[in-house]
Amino acid sequence: MTFATWITLARLALVIPLSMGFEGLIPSSGTFWCYLLASSTDWIDGWVARKFDQASELGALLDPLVDKVLVTASLVGLLKTGLIPPWSVTLILTREFLVTGLRAVVVRQGLVMKASPIGKWKTVTQMVAIGGLLGRDLVPGALAPARALWWVAVLLTLVSAGEYLWSTRSVWSSREV
Repeated sequence: MTFATWITLARLALVIPLSMGFEGLIPSSGTFWCYLLASSTDWIDGWVARKFDQASELGALLDPLVDKVLVTASLVGLLKTGLIPPWSVTLILTREFLVTGLRAVVVRQGLVMKASPIGKWKTVTQMVAIGGLLGRDLVPGALAPARALWWVAVLLTLVSAGEYLWSTRSVWSSREV
């Protein structure tokens, strides 16, 4: 297993203390820092994989799945705060499951569905918005920009879902699927 994959697995392990923070078992500042560390490893593992030629099939499979686990755990925790509406979380999670399902269908067809630039921006925007919402008590004035960024993330989620559906229309609309 590559070092880059170990970094990805460390991100997955950080979801546990993050979730404990949403239960009040660690201070809110600890929850924020745990999230910040976990979300930053998303960039780090990709950089390590590219820089040291450590890209692997396992890493390519785990990285987006661990991202989804981190984001899902964070969104579920943030629902308790009332800062984000449940329908927006449902929309985001629906898009994540839809794209994961489309990837599975595309792979069975022997094709590859790479992350699009809009999908990458969606992920970055979601992660920064979540971080801002989690850090709202630590940084004065952070709540309003974090909420605004949340709505940008929701919009990018819709656009990204449409883009993935459009780019895979020949696969999911065929009679063999």
